[in-house]
Amino acid sequence: MKPFREKVLEIVKRIPRGGTLSYRDVAFLAGSPRAYRTVGAILKTNFDPVIPCHRVIRADGTLGQYNRGADQKRLLLESEHAI
Repeated sequence: MKPFREKVLEIVKRIPRGGTLSYRDVAFLAGSPRAYRTVGAILKTNFDPVIPCHRVIRADGTLGQYNRGADQKRLLLESEHAI
């Protein structure tokens, strides 16, 4: 069985360009629907450019935080036509 962190990173890695998932969606897909805060904590420490953690947003549609800055997250999502 894979650790939760690995599941989260695999799910986020598969989010297509121009798409988004919420932290809650990622937690659900990883098998722990209530662990959306943990998803955020995992993504906060991800600096691997292959894993597009900027594509994970809050369930209410707001962008939330990003380890490279909220402005950078917005720019990336706009360039991908995700928002």
